[in-house]
Amino acid sequence: MRTRKVVVAGGVGLACRLSGEPAAPAMVLLHGLGEQASSWDDVVPRFAQFFHVVAIDLRGHGASDWPGVYSFELMRDDVVGVLDELELADIILVGHSMGGTIAYLLAQAQPGRLDRLVVEDTPPPFPRERATPERPEGTLPFDWVAVPAIAEQVNDPAMTWWKGLPDITAPTLLVGGGPTSHIPQERLVEVAGLIPDCTLVTIPAGHNVHEARPDEYADAVLGWLGHAR
Repeated sequence: MRTRKVVVAGGVGLACRLSGEPAAPAMVLLHGLGEQASSWDDVVPRFAQFFHVVAIDLRGHGASDWPGVYSFELMRDDVVGVLDELELADIILVGHSMGGTIAYLLAQAQPGRLDRLVVEDTPPPFPRERATPERPEGTLPFDWVAVPAIAEQVNDPAMTWWKGLPDITAPTLLVGGGPTSHIPQERLVEVAGLIPDCTLVTIPAGHNVHEARPDEYADAVLGWLGHAR
């Protein structure tokens, strides 16, 4: 594993953890709110057998810069900046939770950049009432300012980004976490019905599927990509 800091628009530096052969097809991993690239550590060795894996600390998280301004759109544009800087094309884009929403937005805005899309246990923002948690005591590995900013966007009565789901051209794998996830699984069924080429699978492990059941998650993703054991 190698680490590289990539500076994108606005001078924001993003820490990227690179694994696998650089000449292999690129797989880009986007973590959830309050997480960081290391949250993928249990599945990266499996993926790195076949792909050049780029796991990004999104702005305000981990070793990336904490600029104090956060939105799904800014994070999407940051990821595009990383793709440009590292000259990555025809990528497999993998996103969990917040990272999944960013992946939807990127797939809608720049469909030509993606070869495949994998989203874990998240639909685009929809109307919901979810209280913003209080900041925990002590030092955090992410900028707490990002939490209320993203929480506000997650509650979207207009369901703005659902309208672009039919325009996603990349074959898509949607991994649901099952009944113990806080995400309404019926929303994932709706998403799968709107994306033209979408496969929905359920691994009943809760919201953090890739951490709770890394082998099953890796098997599902790699099998769908044609790299079954």
